[in-house]
Amino acid sequence: MKVNVKALIPVIAGLAVWAIPAPAGLSGGAWTYFAVFVAVVAALVLEPIAPALAGLIGVSLAAVLNLVPAAPGKPGTAAASISWALSGFSDGTVWLIFAAFMFALGYEKTGLGKRIALSLIKLMGRRALGLGYAVALADLVLAPFMPSNTARSGGTIFPIIKNIPPLYGSTPENNPRGLGAYLMWTALATTCVTSSMFLTALAPNLLAQSLVEKTAKVSLSWNDWFMSFLPVGLILFAVTPLLAYILYPPTKKSSDDAPAWAGAELSKLGPVSFREIVMGLLAAGALACWIFLGKEINGTTVAIAAICLMALFKVVSWDDIVGNKQAWNVLAWFATLVTLAGGLAKTGFLEWFAKSISGSLAGLSPTAAMLGLVVIFFLSHYMFASVTAHVAAMLPVMLAAAMAVPGINIPLVSMLLCSTLGIMGVITPYGTGPSPIYYGSGYIKGKDFWVLGLVFGAIYLGVFLLIGFPWNLARA
Repeated sequence: MKVNVKALIPVIAGLAVWAIPAPAGLSGGAWTYFAVFVAVVAALVLEPIAPALAGLIGVSLAAVLNLVPAAPGKPGTAAASISWALSGFSDGTVWLIFAAFMFALGYEKTGLGKRIALSLIKLMGRRALGLGYAVALADLVLAPFMPSNTARSGGTIFPIIKNIPPLYGSTPENNPRGLGAYLMWTALATTCVTSSMFLTALAPNLLAQSLVEKTAKVSLSWNDWFMSFLPVGLILFAVTPLLAYILYPPTKKSSDDAPAWAGAELSKLGPVSFREIVMGLLAAGALACWIFLGKEINGTTVAIAAICLMALFKVVSWDDIVGNKQAWNVLAWFATLVTLAGGLAKTGFLEWFAKSISGSLAGLSPTAAMLGLVVIFFLSHYMFASVTAHVAAMLPVMLAAAMAVPGINIPLVSMLLCSTLGIMGVITPYGTGPSPIYYGSGYIKGKDFWVLGLVFGAIYLGVFLLIGFPWNLARA
């Protein structure tokens, strides 16, 4: 019988961690839970089984063993375990991700997505790089007004650009590297950059602003945020589509005939249909609500209402919604990841980790401490399936650690930590709301996604430290 080595490695990794005695200050149950988490992440990287199944197995194992209590320090119970195991399925971002796939389905079923895609190709389709910059600019225009990058990139941009690659003969099953993989990665990497550029481009930015004010008594204005990240943002935004083009190049780089062909195809489509108009109005209405009514109506509520209207107006049928395996698969996958990441906090692992890190900074100079805090804060995002959870769990501890360092500039270190919240989302397929959407598109294979996340994460962090750090020091 042939042994599946890829399936054994996650098991061995988890058992190896579990076999190590729990570190001082951490319970055996929390350490066992971390071993399960390590095994799941290894399975997500290697993909011996479907990622959603890997996540579900991890959640099930932790629940069966009662590893996650209702609160740190309390014993696990059957009731607490099942409540925790299902918690990810009630997460608003998870359902907003699901809604993005339904929006894409609506664009596809009505033909509106194809019409918009052909129009973009007619204008900018001569070069793949030109399409990459078109996607980036679309995100930049929306970023200051939409504090949800899931709605902005996943719910608005993804449903449209998903229709472009097939027109070039690039689908997830056939020639994904033709154009689709490049466009999907460019869209994700760009939205991570724009999410750091503006205070209002990412909801966790606003949470971070509030926590900094409460914890460190430092007020960060919209302008403070923008100016702090300005040089880094300009550089990263300008080079991201080009970097993706060089490091993850499309095989279909140019087509001089594409604009003329797109124009001819648009003519064949004829006038805009009623269903296209309805889909366009629903998409525009959702976008307007996301931008202008964010405080009155939750973004996920808007998306779910739009899906209901799509079904009622027969933009899509209920059978279309139920039969969208890709959407339901991603929902199950990301819900389990949100649950697993939340378990790290509930078991007390994150609190122990943060305190251990802060203790290791004792005796460092203020500058070294700031650099260390930024790097640790950035890399610790591998343990989170939500930037919001990362901010809530880690930012107050990082700020407390900073305040314990004599002579450190608290406003400066606060701004440095907060500025990384967008760009850290690029490192994993679950690092920020749009990540599961682009991963779930099927164009970027699992291993490629992790490698690209590592490379772009290193580049983004490197530019931030080399350019952003001295820039902020000079401004302080």
